Amino acid sequence: MADAEAPAPKRSDLGPRTASAVVMIAVAGTALWLGSMVWTLFVALVSAGVMWEWIRIARAGTPHPVARGLWNAGGIVYVGIAGLTLVELRGADGGLHLVLTVVGAVIATDIGAYFAGRTFGGPKIAPRISPSKTWSGLLGGMTAASAVLAGLTLYAARVPGLAGIERMAWIPALYGALLAVVAQVGDFFESWMKRRAGVKDSSRLIPGHGGLFDRVDGLLSVCFVLGLFYIALKAQGYT
Repeated sequence: MADAEAPAPKRSDLGPRTASAVVMIAVAGTALWLGSMVWTLFVALVSAGVMWEWIRIARAGTPHPVARGLWNAGGIVYVGIAGLTLVELRGADGGLHLVLTVVGAVIATDIGAYFAGRTFGGPKIAPRISPSKTWSGLLGGMTAASAVLAGLTLYAARVPGLAGIERMAWIPALYGALLAVVAQVGDFFESWMKRRAGVKDSSRLIPGHGGLFDRVDGLLSVCFVLGLFYIALKAQGYT
């Protein structure tokens, strides 16, 4: 009897992932740098893509049409407020730095959580929703985001007129920790939606990365919360 054929080795997706990441960074970075209508159009397109994935996931996980409608309405509010917040941040004074600070803190959260979780492991936060997320990873993400915001504050002390601001670095460090928690909540929320729908990725739009929602879940939740704060402050006449 002939020997059974050995299974074909699994193809590495490192190449597609790297190429996709380079393209995403180049496109997003260019739009952010140009600002104005280019940034607004970019955010609108990404928001529309995320909304399409949201509807797709909600449809798979929610059989009742009324419930689907409520999910879709919630998605419009959630994604819409987050997208408008990104546009508002870029249009503010120092908007380029504001957006880079928020995005940088979210990226630091993901990196810190990944390496801390792999290094220390430990108890899972919610294994039924996201089996890979640990409490040590969350603390690592909080630490990384705090370090980024505190570091940016210390760097700002070099700017004329901002001397002495380094004494307040603990405030952005605290904000960084809170931001990291919000970003992780957004990650868990998307994971919960996908588990309800029985899907692994929000879509296959980005080679090696899944969908847009998969890539911006933490940023969405952070911008949504910032948007709610902005709306509340505006209602009180503070903006």
